[in-house]
Amino acid sequence: MTADSWRNLIEHIGLLYQEYRDKSTRQEIETRRLQDSQTDPEESSPSEETPPETEPASTPESKAAPQFNLLRNSNSRFNLWQDLPEIRSSGILSILQPDEIKLQEAMFELVTSEASYCKSLNLLVSHFMENERLKKILHQSEAHILFSNVLDVKAVSERFLLDLERRVEENIVISDVCDIVYQHTVDHFSVYITYVSNQTYQERTYKQLLQDKPAFRDVITQLELDPMCRGLSFSSFLILPFQRITRLKLLVQNILKKVEEKSERETTALEAHKELETVVKACNEGVRKMSRTEQMISIQKKLEFKIKSVPIISHSRWLLKQGELQQMNGPKTSRTLRTKKLFREIYLFLFNDLLVICRQIPGDKYQVFDSAPRGLLRVEELEDQGQSLANVFILRLLENADDREASYMLKASSQSEMKRWMISLAPNRRTKFVSFTSRLSDCPQIQCVHPYVAQQPDELSLELADVLNILDKTDDGWIFGERLHDQERGWFPSSIGEEILNPKIRAQNLKECFRVHKSDDSQRRKLGSRNRQ
Repeated sequence: MTADSWRNLIEHIGLLYQEYRDKSTRQEIETRRLQDSQTDPEESSPSEETPPETEPASTPESKAAPQFNLLRNSNSRFNLWQDLPEIRSSGILSILQPDEIKLQEAMFELVTSEASYCKSLNLLVSHFMENERLKKILHQSEAHILFSNVLDVKAVSERFLLDLERRVEENIVISDVCDIVYQHTVDHFSVYITYVSNQTYQERTYKQLLQDKPAFRDVITQLELDPMCRGLSFSSFLILPFQRITRLKLLVQNILKKVEEKSERETTALEAHKELETVVKACNEGVRKMSRTEQMISIQKKLEFKIKSVPIISHSRWLLKQGELQQMNGPKTSRTLRTKKLFREIYLFLFNDLLVICRQIPGDKYQVFDSAPRGLLRVEELEDQGQSLANVFILRLLENADDREASYMLKASSQSEMKRWMISLAPNRRTKFVSFTSRLSDCPQIQCVHPYVAQQPDELSLELADVLNILDKTDDGWIFGERLHDQERGWFPSSIGEEILNPKIRAQNLKECFRVHKSDDSQRRKLGSRNRQ
């Protein structure tokens, strides 16, 4: 493919990255819906993951390949890799196997989506950051927090795209892209960690500016109305780097699912995926660290110790769950007692390594009367004993603040709240369904069709098209799930997803994830062997 031909393609990519990403994930959802509805597995192989943007191909040669248009709109002159004039005229589609065509499309999507991402980053810088009116309104420190190191991120993306362009120009059939992804992730993608770690302060500053500076609000509104923005908000541009680094990992996963097993391309894809996963985790930790520190300081100020004081603030401690439960009155009260008021309110702060049990006192304060290391907690659900004892469980502290065993009979406000507390308090307790790490061939699964933002520490934020194993569910509409692409766990409303009913699709989803993460498994086995020695 000639340099001029490729540049012509890039220049005519019409979609901003936000549009591409939305259309791409929605197409993934529709593809899975179609696969899930197939009763004959031979009609639709669950391993086929079609690229986004539906557009029927018109030539016989492309029948074996996915029938979708990657970046279709009024300004786009090209469809998929197979639709490029050079590809059509070469006759290569009649030579390549269908699996290789799908792999070419997966690699081509990574390249063209990076071009779309560059287009949006350029707009963030030229249209918003460099706007003269905005510069006059913002103090230098405000501008720095708002835009962070976006110029570094933009430079890294442009350099990355340039190397991808050169690879595409080398040969009509793309040899590989994951080796380039690997090298740039190792050498340059640390700029994403810096940008994303600033997200908490960025969001807070943006909200404060909207509230305190009417002139800022007016300019942003006018800039958002410019046709160049396609109706997209300023905040959707600010979050681009975090969305891209996460999406890039998924695009490499998609390539990894399509390369030949035990091939050189599989090795480079696994290496690229491992490095991207490291960056994504560092980004997530950067965001969490900022908010966790402030949260721990706030909690520390609210606690008054009736027992021996426990230092709350620690660099390795964070909040997992907090909330009110009802404790059964009296340490020896019968479980079947149904007279008087059975319960009184207590408040729990559960950290990753510590449980603090309190009672709320005036002045938004909490008096601590017991505590225990999280590793010394056990929970037990009571069998149904009538309405007054519904959603009741027993919490045992094997060693409490007085160095003795203690038990609390606790009542939650709903079945889901009870289960959420039990799983948080005793994370190794067996769930209703198997987890990803159990390596069984089937497990209930759900795909996200509505994005969800976590409201509590034990909840999981979900993006469109995320696929999760269902580990537990409640009658009042909550699911405890494990996301396949990163094994993150948490609760979310069942209404945001659609259950995957076809067992062959579920099995294929698990098989693909086992393959993607097999390098992680190998590392875990090595560590386990080393520990045993």
